[in-house]
Amino acid sequence: MKIAIASDHGGFVLKNEIYNYLKEKKYEVIDFGTNSKDSCDYPIYAKKVCNSILNNEVQKGILICGTGLGMQIAANKFKGIRAVCVSNCYSAKMSRKHNDANVLALGARVLGADLAKEIVDVWLKSEFEGGRHQIRLNMIE
Repeated sequence: MKIAIASDHGGFVLKNEIYNYLKEKKYEVIDFGTNSKDSCDYPIYAKKVCNSILNNEVQKGILICGTGLGMQIAANKFKGIRAVCVSNCYSAKMSRKHNDANVLALGARVLGADLAKEIVDVWLKSEFEGGRHQIRLNMIE
């Protein structure tokens, strides 16, 4: 599986930790930045990740900012993107099983690195159930 990852300045440190963690687990990961703690605008990075999904360059995306909320809002402006901001493993699992989320937004100022890694693991391993959930997704589209 190919994964896009990006952050703003608030998520820069956690993004690097998650990037390295995914590489250790043998995922192919594309880092769309940012590349420092210098202040920047999160919508720029959300757009890069979302476009990579919509252009079929990657299958999933991970976006990180201070709370995850700004990244989620920005990502959900793209037709075909279903971004979720979660802070626990159950929500991560259900976002995949019932909502077929293709972008995970994380809050670096909300989550510790260990919990963030657990959430990423659960999210990536959970599969969409389809069926009645697909019907509901079709209603949203």
